[in-house]
Amino acid sequence: MVRLLVLAVLLTLSMPLAAAERRLAPGAPGDLQTAIAGASPGDVLILAPGRYPGALRIDVPVTLTAEGGEAIIDGLGQGTAVEIAAEDVTIRGLTVTGSGMSSKDLDAGIKILRKAHRAVITHNRVLGNLHGIDIHGGHDALVAHNEIVGTLQPRLNDRGNGIYVWNSPGAVVEGNSVRYGRDGIFANTSKKNVFRNNIFRDLRFAVHYMHTHNSEVIGNVSIGNRLGYAIMYSNRVVVRDNLSLGDRNHGVMLNFSNNTDVANNLVRGGSEKCLFIYNAHKNLIYDNRFEGCDIGIHFTAGSERNVLTGNAFIGNREQVRYVGTKTVEWSHEGAGNYWSDHPAYDLNGDGAADNVFRPNDLMDHILWSQPAAALLLGAPAVQLVRWSQSSFPATLPGGVVDSHPAMTPVTIPVPDALLALEAAAAGRWDEGDQDDFDPENFNAH
Repeated sequence: MVRLLVLAVLLTLSMPLAAAERRLAPGAPGDLQTAIAGASPGDVLILAPGRYPGALRIDVPVTLTAEGGEAIIDGLGQGTAVEIAAEDVTIRGLTVTGSGMSSKDLDAGIKILRKAHRAVITHNRVLGNLHGIDIHGGHDALVAHNEIVGTLQPRLNDRGNGIYVWNSPGAVVEGNSVRYGRDGIFANTSKKNVFRNNIFRDLRFAVHYMHTHNSEVIGNVSIGNRLGYAIMYSNRVVVRDNLSLGDRNHGVMLNFSNNTDVANNLVRGGSEKCLFIYNAHKNLIYDNRFEGCDIGIHFTAGSERNVLTGNAFIGNREQVRYVGTKTVEWSHEGAGNYWSDHPAYDLNGDGAADNVFRPNDLMDHILWSQPAAALLLGAPAVQLVRWSQSSFPATLPGGVVDSHPAMTPVTIPVPDALLALEAAAAGRWDEGDQDDFDPENFNAH
């Protein structure tokens, strides 16, 4: 009995004290930092409405939240407004603003440092900072349901990213709204990240991957950005169920990206290229809808062993731009793609057109390499070349062949709430914007 009593006492002493709730009001500079330093692990610090000076450093596992009204943490233009250096920290329901503007120091509204694992940043407003939220080395972070509004520096490359993910495995970023700044999410040298159900507006890239592997980009919306989803130097990425509406240069870009699945995405309107594939191999691209772009898909730089099936190419000025001497088959196991300019028929009713489709001919190749030749499009000689190639396929050069074109296109609905935003995005980009962005310069900042 004595042994049991001693054991019970020891267990009681070893248990952590119950988390306490502490209510704080705006006060002198340093008061909130002092309260954080004096908190015990698990404490909940509840901020009354008002403005609290930063910059703060949280090195205790606590929750920082608000109680009614608007509790504002203002970095006062000095470095990062809130820096998280402890594990299991939660920041919820606050407004964070006023970071410094040093790109060298990666000033941010909220920064999650290395070893600050399992941070939860949710339902905050992060406004007017250089970078909004910087997940900088902490594992398994959750950044969810925040409103992030960046800056409008005259040069795009002087702006920061809405959410910056660096070397932070397991990060989940979902349900956020990101507007202005440089990139919505910039992920670099990371893995096993999930970016899901976010909305991005008026940025350079909505999602920008560099050296980020085994990750997912699912259910996001990109409206009126320079480029929707840029998957660069990254392998085994899933890009699924995303919308790119009125993005200016590209909807989706695969650059040095391999073993990636691109499925059930809609790219519509505004884009120079709905899909751009550059030196990317062994990717599976299926059930996407590419609509109303100058070029439906630009396929170049030796990209090989890719599978394209079930996609719809609708109303693009050029459905496919592929320059090469090899013949590339774009159907898989008897299932091809839908082409709005293919005068197809299906006599046996199997859902596939009865005739093979070639989206480009020899004249297309000439026009790509010699744009001045467009002046001759109506000439009888040009029409004779096109007629002879359609009558005698052996005269065609290498290029894309769809042996089983689909008779009906995949449909991907757009919620009514997004239609007005899509319409407003049309023509929003000002050609006078001062920036160094070149969509063909893949290593831009």
